[in-house]
Order: sequence, then structure tokens, then C-alpha cells
Amino acid sequence: MDLTQAREIKAQLTGYARDLAERYGVAVGPQSAATTAPDPVRAPTLAIGLAPAGRSGEFEIAVRYRLGLPAARAVVRRIAAEAGPSPDVRRTGRIRRLGPGRRGSTRDPGLDPQPPVATALAVGETGRVRPLRPGVSLAHVDVTAGTLGAFVVADPACTAVGHLPGGPGALYALSNRHVLDGVPGDGVLQPGPADGGRDPVDRVGAVAAVVPLAAGERAAVDAAVALLDSAEVDPTYPVGPVTTTAEAVPGDTVEKIGRTTGHTHGRVSAVEMDDVLVGYGPELGVLAFDGQIEVESTGTGPFSRGGDSGSLVYRHDATALGLLFAGSETGGPHGTGLTYVNPIGAVVGALGVRLLGAAGQDRTGQDHTGTGERASPSGTNTL
Repeated sequence: MDLTQAREIKAQLTGYARDLAERYGVAVGPQSAATTAPDPVRAPTLAIGLAPAGRSGEFEIAVRYRLGLPAARAVVRRIAAEAGPSPDVRRTGRIRRLGPGRRGSTRDPGLDPQPPVATALAVGETGRVRPLRPGVSLAHVDVTAGTLGAFVVADPACTAVGHLPGGPGALYALSNRHVLDGVPGDGVLQPGPADGGRDPVDRVGAVAAVVPLAAGERAAVDAAVALLDSAEVDPTYPVGPVTTTAEAVPGDTVEKIGRTTGHTHGRVSAVEMDDVLVGYGPELGVLAFDGQIEVESTGTGPFSRGGDSGSLVYRHDATALGLLFAGSETGGPHGTGLTYVNPIGAVVGALGVRLLGAAGQDRTGQDHTGTGERASPSGTNTL
């Protein structure tokens, strides 16, 4: 089916799935930490999106469900029967944010994030790195460890948020809210505390802006920025500088570089995923994210693991597609899970920023590469 038809069917099925879930007694939608369910993150809810079909430009319906409980299977069968001749149906298990939690916080086995993989077992960059570069360990002073995803500057054309601290020419590090979880002015360390970072010797900046998340409310992005103390950075990725952005398309081949699994490759297995329920710990409970990108690994290992939160996901042509924030237990090839990604347009729009080097330079024309050269003029923001 074409994109228009696929979107129409998806919208119909989303409403149908919610009706069926209520009929079968299956919880649908965000749940707060105060829910009476003993393990709310294991509720057998459905997420529905768009997956690539066999031919270019054609789509099929993606259906994801948590557990093989009778109620969940009954809903999945009914949805699959209405989704066309070949829906992409997968069981994901629990979906949780990938990594950081506050040090010393109370643990809840039903809601906890996937903790960052131990420093000694991580294959990414967990040590102290100067100048800063994408993919290194980074976190709030009271969080464990996540990933520095990208360098960004304020976008003068965006008025979605209030004034960012720092003034003209300020440079920011982009990551997830749950990596930089705090209030403006709180310290940010590289490496993160779980990897040995200590305040003040490893402090590289301060929390500047956080997109709010609230228990019981639907969400679109898990994102935040930190104002950096130094503009001396290395903004390159394995594919070079990433300065352009685009919407993800099912079937896109993608990469990321993260604190835990390093440089990995994958494929966009679905887009526009709604009702993706993600466990956020006792404070926020289970949150429902809409409009998300799903990525499956094309290697022998997972595309991401705990501690990769905040990684930028991009194509081989150096075009950014999204910000990695969560992962499932199963559903991917080789017994690995699936990775969930906030669309980059929603991320930069919510924060009022753009990638360093987008449209040729930052708004002041200043060099932030640490090389003495101006940023490359080749990039254009396609969103």
C-alpha cells in the first residue's frame, strides 16, 4: 500500500486497538507510577506504526505487542486480520529507557530503565575525552552515564522554548532528558559518574534546557541540552560532520556511536510508531510516546544497550534522523531487541536548537570545531 493508504489504515487500527484493549481488559496509554498494577510496564499493550513493504515506496502496518498473554494475543489477532495481507507483527517484551538513573535511587523491578553496562564491558568511549566529541560518556552529576549525542546551537528561527542561557555563540551538548535530568545550572560531567566522572574536575558544562515529561501524559521526545564551558570540540562522527536532518523512511540504513556499544549499524524497521510504552522508573511510571522511529540491528549484536541513551542516529550520508532513547527486550534479529528513537525534527523543535554547522555555520558564524576553521557551508537543514 502507498503512504497515504497506510496512514489511513494505521489511524483506524489505532482506535480499534484501543477499543479492543478496553473490551479485553488490557491497559492502553500512559500509566503513572501510582498505578495499582503490580507490574505496569508489563501491561500487554500494542504499538502501531508503518513498516517497509517488499517494494520501494510501499508500506505495511507494524504491530508490536509486549507479552504473549491471552488478552494480548486476542487483540493482536484481531488487529492483524484488519491490517492487510502481510503486517509486520513482533513481540517486543518490555521497553525501557536505555540507561541512566539517579545514583542511590529506589529501584522498582517493574519500572527500572536498562542500567548502563559496566564500564569494563562497554566497547564505546567511557574515559575522559578532550576535546569533547559525539559518542562519549556524559551525564548529570547525580545520574549514572549516558551518551553525548551531538553539538547544537540556538536556532534564532525557533520560538518553542524560552531563552537559552549562554548568549550568542553559545555551544550546547544534546542528549536525553534522563541523561541530563536536573534543573538549569546543575553540573554535567564527562565521563558520567558511573564511568568515574567527578565534580568539579570532570565538569564540562551545566544543564541548560530540559523538555518536560510528566507522569500520565503522552510524550514525543526525551531530550535536553547542556551549556558547555568550552567551545573547543570535535564534532565529527565516523561518517564525518553531521549537519543535515531529515525524516526517517522505513528501510533506511542507519548508524550511531554510543557510550556502551560504540559504532553500530541498523535499519529503520518502522516509523510513526504510536503508543510506544516506555518504563521510566518509580518517579514517572510508564509513559506513552507517539510518532517514534524503530531501529533493528543489521549486525550480530544489538544496535544499542543501556548507556547508549542520547546517541544521535544518522544515515551513512551524514544526515541525522533521530535521538536514541529506549530499547526493547526482544523483537529484533539474532535474538536482540529493538531500539526506539525520537525524530530529530521533534527534538530540535522542542529545544529551539539546530545542529552545529547546519546552514553552514552557527548564528554568529563562529568556529566551534577547535581547528580554527569555519564550519563547512555544505549542510542544509531539511526539516
